[in-house]
Amino acid sequence: MMLQPGSYLQDRYEILALIGTGGMSEVYQAKCHKLNRLVAIKVLKEEFSQDSNFVSKFKMEAQAAAGLSHPNIVSVYDVVDEGDLHYIVMELIEGITLKSYILKKGHLGVKETIGIAIQVAQGIAAAHDQHIVHRDIKPQNMIISRDGKVKVADFGIARAVSSQTIGSNAVGSVHYISPEQAKGGYSDARSDLYSLGITMYEMVTGQVPFDGENTVTIALAHLEEPVLPPSHLNHDVTPSLERIILKATAKKPDRRYRDAYELIADLRHALVDPEDEYLKKEPELDEYSPTVIRDRGEVEFVRDTQRRTGPLDQNWNGGIDVPVVKREPKMAKPPSGKKKKEQHDDVNPQIEKLLTTIGIVAAVIIVAVVLVIFARLGGIFNLGSGNTIEKTTEASAQSEETLKSTECKVPPLVGLNVEQAEQALSDASLKIRYEYAKSADEERGYVIKQSVTSGTIVSKQSEITVTVGEGSGKVDLTKLELNTMTGDEAKLVLESHNLKVELQEETSEETEKGRVLRFEPEKAEPGSSVKVFVSSGPAVPMVPMIDITGMSEEDAGTALEALGLTLGERKEEKSEDVAKGMIISQDIAALTDTPQGTAVGYTVSTGKGKQYVAVINDDFPLKDMFGPSSGDIEITVRIVAIQQVNGKQVEKVLLEPRKMGGNITIPIRYTIPGAEGVLTGELQVQDLTNNKVLKSYPLEYLEVDE
Repeated sequence: MMLQPGSYLQDRYEILALIGTGGMSEVYQAKCHKLNRLVAIKVLKEEFSQDSNFVSKFKMEAQAAAGLSHPNIVSVYDVVDEGDLHYIVMELIEGITLKSYILKKGHLGVKETIGIAIQVAQGIAAAHDQHIVHRDIKPQNMIISRDGKVKVADFGIARAVSSQTIGSNAVGSVHYISPEQAKGGYSDARSDLYSLGITMYEMVTGQVPFDGENTVTIALAHLEEPVLPPSHLNHDVTPSLERIILKATAKKPDRRYRDAYELIADLRHALVDPEDEYLKKEPELDEYSPTVIRDRGEVEFVRDTQRRTGPLDQNWNGGIDVPVVKREPKMAKPPSGKKKKEQHDDVNPQIEKLLTTIGIVAAVIIVAVVLVIFARLGGIFNLGSGNTIEKTTEASAQSEETLKSTECKVPPLVGLNVEQAEQALSDASLKIRYEYAKSADEERGYVIKQSVTSGTIVSKQSEITVTVGEGSGKVDLTKLELNTMTGDEAKLVLESHNLKVELQEETSEETEKGRVLRFEPEKAEPGSSVKVFVSSGPAVPMVPMIDITGMSEEDAGTALEALGLTLGERKEEKSEDVAKGMIISQDIAALTDTPQGTAVGYTVSTGKGKQYVAVINDDFPLKDMFGPSSGDIEITVRIVAIQQVNGKQVEKVLLEPRKMGGNITIPIRYTIPGAEGVLTGELQVQDLTNNKVLKSYPLEYLEVDE
């Protein structure tokens, strides 16, 4: 049911306009008359409103989302049932969706992408802290307000429709869905991070990584196809941002970021050092590796989904062929530095294998013979007792026995960076777990502590906790390259680091207007304020403003021109004292230091003009109203003149409220000025005691010269 502008919900929300329509709802701009503010109202469509299970789940999730309060989340004010009408009252954001913004710009720059992604991730993190997973993260659900703040909408709503499939009636977009959602599996916070990774990919490239003719093709691509690195489409994408995107969009959830906070930390690091190897690089798929083939159950799930919901494209016949790309395995290239004559391409592999085996056996026999000879020589020349070698051998055997095949030694990790520590533990068949702690800034990104001392024998696949230094916690502004940015760009970057920004202008002969000159302090605690000084361009000579009131426009223009100033906006006004054509006032006060080139606004007198007046001359005896007993009556009387001016009633009090006896005769003798151009009115003699009009006189206003 479409709501009409002017209609009310709950006698409180006035519908102003339809501002959007989605798969499950219609969104209206409305005014809350109780709190006198504009809101957005999302109303469930009728096909959803008739499903009681859906409505119940929708209400529960929306009410949970209403408990979220974060600068990067669209606030939910109320969840309402009104008969068959179910709707959510939300914060109204004046701005543009991220999807529209991407379409408008083609693609976004790296710094802008990171700034937006950090804000979105902060909102997601706040929701995940409250155990609310979005499940429909996409740029259509992200709104950029006019002040650059990014907010995520529709938290909790996607869960209500989790029973929906990925077919044409599904809520959300299959272009951003995680592999586990595509195959109907369990989804959690990491599913949101996958969708955010796809969104980041779209921001920097202008396109999603997977597209196709129908939803099944796209869903299977999420399950099977590798993500093409975004730098292949946009060479400006930095290595650090690319690694973040590829990690966030890993097929397996356990290969992605554990939570949004890890993602935020890497995004901030990518701003500081775009080329830094600190960010862990995910293993790349072999260029010629065969396409991943999913098990029958996963493919059948997607097929069944399409059969139940129907194809996205009406011309699609409903069938699905899962292509299996057969490619020849990639041959390893010979190491650099090998000469052609050292390559034996024509050697029969079986002969080469046989020769290798014979060589190994011969080497073992030679070593054994040498050991026997040395043992005997030792006895002949009395180089040591026979027991010495025996004891050493036994000790070695005992040492080997203490390190079983299921055990290993913990390697030293302190001082390594994250990637080196992970590699060292992987080589030792151990798992890694990260913790973070404040440290010296130079230790940021390096291991400062390990849970198990190096050299300790532990079982393989044990988990070793490493504490990684995260620096002092202060943001180092000197590493953000602020001097290469405009003031607005710097503000966006600093706000992504949870800093409050104050922009101030300074003149500069060298720096282009609008670009950053300097900033202070150099390091700042998150949540604190920083000042960014922005160039206002070259300094302009200042001159003291002169007084141009009382001058003609011609004289004022000549006087201002001599100072390098000009006449600006012209206004007109009636004046009792200043002659017509002369200047009454100026926008910039006299003696004020004013930049040369300034246009000075001024007001010119139009003279006294014309006046509209009405004249009345009459007597009104009150005794005619009250009769013989009028002498005993006392009332409060007021006299007013009333005109209708531009649709509004304007009153002019002619006689202030005054107590009078009922036998008094009131003189009605007035010359009444009226509104310009209004020719009629009414004079009322009012009885304020009894709240009634005693007598009314029509008034006629005439135009007269002053």
